[in-house]
Amino acid sequence: MRGFTLIELITVLILVGILAIVAWPRFLDRNVFESRGFYDETKSLLRYAQKTAVAQRRTVCVTLGATGVGLTIAAAANSNVCDTPLALPNPPRGGTGLSSSVAALQFRSLGDTDQASNVTINVAGTAGTMTIDHTTGHVH
Repeated sequence: MRGFTLIELITVLILVGILAIVAWPRFLDRNVFESRGFYDETKSLLRYAQKTAVAQRRTVCVTLGATGVGLTIAAAANSNVCDTPLALPNPPRGGTGLSSSVAALQFRSLGDTDQASNVTINVAGTAGTMTIDHTTGHVH
């Protein structure tokens, strides 16, 4: 004999029903995925800014606003004035709900920041908090 028994078919239908009840509402709510994407995008931009400062031996300025991150770079190697927009390989889409302990910071040529303490950044809708170590510039 081939095929499935009635008990096996009913068991599969029950399992599919349970998964549909639990998982389906999560997939319909795009806000969860969009806020996590905005969180990851912001973290990547901050890491890119720190690595660019080290690689080009110039100051990179970061402006943190409610809808995203702005990056500029100093035109001269020994300048703290960021006057040139930093070219990004993938321009950010932006989002909402970004809050930070500071409005702006600088990554210096050694990779550290100009802040006296660590910087914390939160994105609404996510459980994670980003921290920028002020002595190393590491974003985690």
